[in-house]
Amino acid sequence: MFPASPRCFKRFSFLHFVRVSPQRLMSAEVVLERVKEAGVITLNRPKQLNALTSPMIRQIYPQLQRWQSDSDVSLVIIRGAGERAFCAGGDIKVVTEAGKRGDKTANSFFREEYTLNNAIAECRVPYVALIDGVTMGGGVGLSVHGKFRVATERTLFAMPETAIGLFPDVGGSFFLPRLPGHMGRYLALTGQRLRGGELVQARIATHLVPSNQLSTLVDALVSLRRPSITDVDATIRQFQSEVSSKPLPWQGDVERLFTAATLRDLLSQLEADGSTWAREQLTTLRKVSPTSLALTDLMLKRGKALTLRQCFQMELRAATRCLQGHDFYEGVRAVLLDRDNKPQWKPDSLDKVNQADIERMLDPLPPGEDLQL
Repeated sequence: MFPASPRCFKRFSFLHFVRVSPQRLMSAEVVLERVKEAGVITLNRPKQLNALTSPMIRQIYPQLQRWQSDSDVSLVIIRGAGERAFCAGGDIKVVTEAGKRGDKTANSFFREEYTLNNAIAECRVPYVALIDGVTMGGGVGLSVHGKFRVATERTLFAMPETAIGLFPDVGGSFFLPRLPGHMGRYLALTGQRLRGGELVQARIATHLVPSNQLSTLVDALVSLRRPSITDVDATIRQFQSEVSSKPLPWQGDVERLFTAATLRDLLSQLEADGSTWAREQLTTLRKVSPTSLALTDLMLKRGKALTLRQCFQMELRAATRCLQGHDFYEGVRAVLLDRDNKPQWKPDSLDKVNQADIERMLDPLPPGEDLQL
């Protein structure tokens, strides 16, 4: 647990009516408060970019359930402390350390995280995620399944899991293949970043609001009485910025080149195209885990026909098998620990990946271990 600097809270005008002691703000990893009719969640690890931990999940989930059963709560708001991140993802270093020891807490992290993500998707009241700053991995899971996802000009979104030997989880197998065209496949395989209004264009965020208006927006939201979905939408729209209606700069290339039936065909299409953009994508795809590429592509294809609950079940199966493998630990070592960015993948090329092995990663877990929601 790391204390946050008081400077991280200077822009949160809503704290004047959230009755939280300075000591609690300095020490709690997550702050959960009732403000009028709103439940307010503040991820409070700004020095760690509000990375999500198991203790945080274990506080948020039961409180969210209590709020949903409380007839006096009509809105939930979630945001991150500080000005750099909403949530940069799960605390993967802790997960890999536990996984190496064979500790079941590694698997429990994913199980509990997906359970929380599903609860957000099924929240009975409007759920508003203020995704200001870095929003990746686990941070996407805390936001994308809610009714309202409010980005700012500082929002930086990505699902970069293939670079660490994992796959875009937290419901990525559900929402990514439902993005326009082949955008989801592109974002999932390459980890391409989106910024600000691009998230609205991609239909990941629902609104774009200037970061300097967020505190005023929160004041307005918590002042609503028994708000409907329409009421919340209308309130956010009072603060929103205009977003371009033009396609994203690379969208045409994606629809031209990311349509191949197989990954090998996709690489062949990129090679044959030869454009600067195509060569950049090839370079990226050849750096990330071949196993992760194959697993991700298969999960996106299956996810198109699955419910969100079924996708979470599939993702826990895949996460469990990644914890039993090599590439996840090697990717975290190369990217997050040693930072040499020279992972030694096994296998080291897509040609050496056995598709039957990939499909087995999605087989049911032993009796009693599959995710039940």
